[in-house]
Amino acid sequence: MSDFLWVEKYRPKKISDCILSYDLKDVFLEFLNKEELPNLLFSGTAGTGKTTVARALCEELGCDYIMINGSDEGRHIDTLRNQIKNFASSQSLVATSNHKVVIVDEADYMNPESVQPALRNFIETFYKNCRFIFTCNFKNKIIPALHSRCTVIDFRIANGQKVKTATSFLDRLCYILKEEHITFEKKVLAELIQKHYPDFRRTINELQRYSIRGKIDSGILVSLSDINNKQLVKLLKEKRFGDMRKWAIQNLDTDPSSLFSNIYEVLYKHLEPKSIPQAVLTIADYQYKSAFVADHEINLVACLTEIMAQCKFK
Repeated sequence: MSDFLWVEKYRPKKISDCILSYDLKDVFLEFLNKEELPNLLFSGTAGTGKTTVARALCEELGCDYIMINGSDEGRHIDTLRNQIKNFASSQSLVATSNHKVVIVDEADYMNPESVQPALRNFIETFYKNCRFIFTCNFKNKIIPALHSRCTVIDFRIANGQKVKTATSFLDRLCYILKEEHITFEKKVLAELIQKHYPDFRRTINELQRYSIRGKIDSGILVSLSDINNKQLVKLLKEKRFGDMRKWAIQNLDTDPSSLFSNIYEVLYKHLEPKSIPQAVLTIADYQYKSAFVADHEINLVACLTEIMAQCKFK
């Protein structure tokens, strides 16, 4: 699978290869120079490189590490406890670092009443030989007790560095497409980056999906997400529940926060003015719930069903 997905196949393995603002890259290079990691909390929007940086730090420091997905196995305290305890207490035969690292991806999906407090205890219990790196889209969903035990780093790109990072990403996309023997129009790539910036992961995924045509042309700018959005509006307007559920299932691979934000942007243009407040409140409610629910399909379908039943379209 890693050879098939471009986001994995071309994922940077060194901090120097990661597309970051200068100040962020300097922070991580300093960690490498000192050969020491504190407990870290990375926050920022989807696709900005949080997980990539976490893995690259471990690889370059020679740390033995494990990945735990906060929206999957990380939801269950017993599973989490067993994974971390077994990993932290075992002897590494290959690592060259003094510490092991537990990377908890999408930590903001973990229950703040049960799982996150347990993580606080794990940090204290295994501090002698383990460090923790948490990634999240929304740091306000991480409890203060974890904040206070971590160095918090925001993956933001200052306005003055956006052109530089976008240019670096354009060069990276050109390299990927040449490696995959896909012809492309550089101007189209630049527009695609601008359309999805700073979500680099989504941009690469869109390119791979469209590349089945053998070339990247201006069609990519209007085909994938735009057609998908128009389809959703049509299904909701015509109250076609079965087809709407199929749409939801097909889009579950999208980051939940980004998905709900996209639904908000799309519906805002197609709803009667009196229905907009109700839609906004509904979307906000289900977007918040997406950080904790056990079944994302049910949560998304419930949101769209409520909009279908209560809102009027133009």
